[in-house]
Amino acid sequence: MFKKLIIAGVAFAPFLFSAQEVQVSKSEPKFAVIPYVGYAWRLAKMPSGISNETRNYLKGLKHGVDTGISAYYLIKGNSGVGLKYLGYFASSNGKIAVQNMYGQNTVASVSTKDQIHFVGASYMFSNFKEDTRHKLFYDVALGVITYTTKTGNVLGKGSTLGAEFNFGYQYAVTNNIFIGPTLGLTGGTLNKMTYNGTTVNFADNEKEGLTRLSLSATATFSF
Repeated sequence: MFKKLIIAGVAFAPFLFSAQEVQVSKSEPKFAVIPYVGYAWRLAKMPSGISNETRNYLKGLKHGVDTGISAYYLIKGNSGVGLKYLGYFASSNGKIAVQNMYGQNTVASVSTKDQIHFVGASYMFSNFKEDTRHKLFYDVALGVITYTTKTGNVLGKGSTLGAEFNFGYQYAVTNNIFIGPTLGLTGGTLNKMTYNGTTVNFADNEKEGLTRLSLSATATFSF
């Protein structure tokens, strides 16, 4: 589904931008830097058969702050190529059911901090060079996603290939500064992770889904 959305966005966006009948400005920008800040929601399903306490604890890790920055060199026409970084930060405190050394179930208080980072090469299509205050852009990035989770003295780490897609509308407050909302989708799945130096391979129904949907405020600085 995630791949289909990217393909559809790449195919549709050029028609959307070309439909705007505007004149190209004489002085075209060569570079664009776009910082992001917003909120994101992880889309992986909750595990089944868990207690309400555990479910509430996990819910706290399924949404968090999403920040990032991308930088592009604007090539001929409406295209741009560059690099992108995104970071997701979430934390949760709660209680979960665990087994003690005697094999008995007990409830333990836990505190977890999660981070998901994406770094990759990105392609952007926009109307930034056109003489209109209403700016549109989409970008597609491919790169590496790294995931870290820390609960007490247990540190888990993992990485995988990932993809990221954004579509945004911005309003030009000046000739070189645009602001507005952006909707993003980041995808990736971990087949294994390392916990305090020990590698654990996940079964198909236990893989760590890192896909998230984000809504951000963005600003573009073109020059």
